[in-house]
Amino acid sequence: MFGFVIKHFGFLKYVPLAPHVFDAMLKVWTAFSRPHVLGYIDTIEAELMRWQGMRLTIHKYGGIQFNYHGKELGHIHSNGLLDMPLSRKQKHQLMQQHATVQDHHTFKGTGWISLFIKAEGDVQLTMSIFQLAYKTRKAKMSPTNSHYTVPIFV
Repeated sequence: MFGFVIKHFGFLKYVPLAPHVFDAMLKVWTAFSRPHVLGYIDTIEAELMRWQGMRLTIHKYGGIQFNYHGKELGHIHSNGLLDMPLSRKQKHQLMQQHATVQDHHTFKGTGWISLFIKAEGDVQLTMSIFQLAYKTRKAKMSPTNSHYTVPIFV
């Protein structure tokens, strides 16, 4: 159902509130058809909110978005679909190691991945991928990184 809607009605994401209404319907559908998935999402959310610098927001296309110091690490739609931006190298490694990690459903050929969280093992994999993204982002923000700049006020 999700793929069909994205393919044929993806343009509706530009209609104000439409993605959030669709995500709310996904949540209701998931609550009846696969309630354990909502439990998995809650588990992931609870763990990520313990990490320093992490904040939770609503994603612009529905679902919950996890941010590290204001930058998106990834988001999870209410049907258990994780979308996450990574480097292309990280993406290809993960896709080779884990059959459940797929090319992003919309942004094909980029560093974005998609993963349906369906089972307990997917929760562990999701946490590992978030940890990878968290450590990568944290390293990029480190003062020892040559690309990091400190604002100077005169």
